[in-house]
Amino acid sequence: MSLRFKRHAPSQKMFNPSRDEVRRFFTETWRKQRAGEILTPLEAIAADWIVEHPEYHAELADADAAAGQDYSPERGQSNPFLHLSMHLAISEQLSIDQPPGIRAAHERLAARLGTTHDAQHAIMECLGETIWEAQRTNTPPDSDAYLARIQRRASRD
Repeated sequence: MSLRFKRHAPSQKMFNPSRDEVRRFFTETWRKQRAGEILTPLEAIAADWIVEHPEYHAELADADAAAGQDYSPERGQSNPFLHLSMHLAISEQLSIDQPPGIRAAHERLAARLGTTHDAQHAIMECLGETIWEAQRTNTPPDSDAYLARIQRRASRD
């Protein structure tokens, strides 16, 4: 679920779970959370984000339906698995301050916006734009451009 930015090492292998694996991870995490079962550290982080998004609870509670659901923009549906995956990726980036400076920018955003959740959503917009640009140009995500986008968001009045 992690999003790692690559600069000059295209041969590095990234963890790249399938759509079904991502959906199983989140639905199983939510099942375990509701059942009071022990969670792995990654599941605990995911569960915290799931709790923050009650609008996804019903979908995550039905693993079979979630496995086959098509979340296309044309249908006007938000993809809970993409959204939660981006929260996890940003949480990991913040935990290791990668790209360097993201943690400080996040703190400025949280102070300005009022919550860490809102700050993550602001960073998520920057992440989405960075990924879109990388896909459009068929290049690895540019961590410098990503951080610059976040810093611009953090410095807005």
